Amino acid sequence: MYRTIAEIQSALHSGKTALDLVEEHLSRIEAHQHLNAFLEVFENSAREQAVAIDAKIKAGTAGKLAGVIVGIKDNICYKNHRVSAASKILDGFNSIYTSTVLQQLLDQDAIVIGRLNCDEFAMGSSNENSAFGPVHNNLKANYVPGGSSGGSAVAVSANLCTVSLGSDTGGSIRQPASWTGTFGIKPTYGRLSRYGLIAYASSFDQIGFFTNDLNDTKLLVELTAGQDDFDATSSSKPYEVRQQLPAKLKIGYIKECFNHPGLDPEVKTKLDACVAALRAAGHELTEVSFPFLEYMVPTYYVLTTAEASSNLARFDGVHYGYRSTDAQGVEATYVKSRTEGFGPEVKRRIMTGTFVLSHGYYDAYYTKAQQVRRILKNRTNELFQSCDILLSPTTPSTAFEMNAVKDPIQMYLQDIFTVHANLTGNPALSMPFGIHSNGLPFGLQVMAKDFEEDYLYHAAALIQDIL
Repeated sequence: MYRTIAEIQSALHSGKTALDLVEEHLSRIEAHQHLNAFLEVFENSAREQAVAIDAKIKAGTAGKLAGVIVGIKDNICYKNHRVSAASKILDGFNSIYTSTVLQQLLDQDAIVIGRLNCDEFAMGSSNENSAFGPVHNNLKANYVPGGSSGGSAVAVSANLCTVSLGSDTGGSIRQPASWTGTFGIKPTYGRLSRYGLIAYASSFDQIGFFTNDLNDTKLLVELTAGQDDFDATSSSKPYEVRQQLPAKLKIGYIKECFNHPGLDPEVKTKLDACVAALRAAGHELTEVSFPFLEYMVPTYYVLTTAEASSNLARFDGVHYGYRSTDAQGVEATYVKSRTEGFGPEVKRRIMTGTFVLSHGYYDAYYTKAQQVRRILKNRTNELFQSCDILLSPTTPSTAFEMNAVKDPIQMYLQDIFTVHANLTGNPALSMPFGIHSNGLPFGLQVMAKDFEEDYLYHAAALIQDIL
């Protein structure tokens, strides 16, 4: 079992080949099929990559990720491989190009082992919304892994790949990271290219990573950050990791999150102990107020469903993907293909978004939500004037049992602490924080100023040392 990039490199130095590593991972994936983490395993192309990388290792020309086994969420494009966003509507679709972020990993000789299950079109907080069945939490039978990047989280947690790619629109990387005991990072909006990511809500979506090690997270962001001509929203700001960061940090912990009535008592106890330990270690801790917590989830769902209704209009049964066999005529083709092709949660969000954007409601909902988003960003900027980082729990509790949450509103509230960073665009990291008496893990969320990912790593390393 290779949990980190360093362990993969060590195995290669001690005589293993990249092909050996691929075969070992294929065996592990085969043995863990019950988790339903992989929708497709790229056995042939992974073996071909491994053979080519072994030749590069011999020649001394291999990249920084030589032999590293990568899994990709099923909404990230990989040329000549299928991609479906875990939806029937993209049945049989082969991607005609590779996502920029994935290409950057391939350029460093990473090996792509397969595509990972997720909530359909990344819409969900439990990974129960996939058209191909739910993903199971590898740490406890019959429990959810979180969503929407549940397959990506489980694959890393269960050592089915070294690292994985996910996407984070409202917490879709950090929330499952919290529930699987892994590191999950959502970089600053625009830090990584979104080219090749199937869009859900374009002003929120961000590609990020799952790892078992903080240094791996740091390396992956370093290798993939930067401007991309194919993505107009990618930032031209150069990626810099400062060597000198203050030994003692100014840390704000968000009062409304720490005192939230829905917060599990054991998570709360651990949070309070962490604050006390950081204070004792000489860091400056301040309780800060962010009084908009109850407005964040509604604002998030108004804006993301509006963007989703627009983005998902292209999946129509005409150009590619699933087309209803019963359809007669143009209108019936659209209606039947979309009715049969999309799952209930995706339909719910498309309809909500269409309503939000409709005549007579646009100003009341969409415009108002955009104004609230600006207020949230301004308040967040104010907090960072006196703090280096902000601390909060990643999730209110640990993972729940499958089918335990049936009310969509209750499901949406699973994202209550994570949507903040997507609404404001700030970078945020969920790090493993504790194990509950129920045997399941939970995470701590660290948030930093825009484009200051290095503060996330620095703070997470300090917290790890203290804990």
